[in-house]
Amino acid sequence: MKRCISSSRSLAVAVVAATCLFATGSVVAQTVDQVLQAGQQRLTLAQQSQERINGIVEGTRSLEDQYRAINKEIDGLRVYNRLMEAQTQGQSAVLEDIALSIDQVDVINRQIFPLMERMIDGLESFVSLDVPFLMTERRGRVADLQSIMERSDVSVAEKFRKVIEAYQIENEYGSSSEWYEETFDIGDGVPRQYNVLRIGRVGLYAQSDDGSVTARWDMNEKRWVEDSSARSDIRKGVRMARQLIAPEIIVIPVTNPQEAS
Repeated sequence: MKRCISSSRSLAVAVVAATCLFATGSVVAQTVDQVLQAGQQRLTLAQQSQERINGIVEGTRSLEDQYRAINKEIDGLRVYNRLMEAQTQGQSAVLEDIALSIDQVDVINRQIFPLMERMIDGLESFVSLDVPFLMTERRGRVADLQSIMERSDVSVAEKFRKVIEAYQIENEYGSSSEWYEETFDIGDGVPRQYNVLRIGRVGLYAQSDDGSVTARWDMNEKRWVEDSSARSDIRKGVRMARQLIAPEIIVIPVTNPQEAS
């Protein structure tokens, strides 16, 4: 009986001890869990802090990159501004030259119109006193110049170009030869068609198709004079001017030069 009581007490002590151990184990387990949870929280906070730091670092780098890009752009704008300033100064000088040229154009226009008028009058007088070849064409050219001078839709430069061109054409007549056909009266009262041979301004000759009439322009008498002394050479000269035969030497009469008055 005593043994049984003693066993019951031992069992109770064992139960109590087990209970204590279980309670202690639970407490330890709870403490470990809390420690682990605290560690996890610290880790989470550390990760969040690191993420914030990384964000701050990235933001700082982004701002630094933007700062460098802005500084580079500013340097480029400074160079561009210097170039634009130099270009503006150059354009200002050009504008001043243009303004000066415009002022001078008015002066030139006032002077060039009388000059062109005198040149046209001189050309008209020259044609009327010159050897009478292609008179319709040459007088028509002078009339065109006189007409252009009165037109407001033609620039001054174009008018001057036309005048110079007319002078160049007249100048080329002195160093060229040509043949053409023209109908006129050489003094016998019968207009007929002639083959006209011009050799520079040295000689002007006319011959009928059948060769029965041959004449030369006499600059001293200012009229056509029949002259059959060089009939064959004049015919040959006409054929050369028409490019029907090869060039060769011809002997033809010319008017003696006179001293200019």
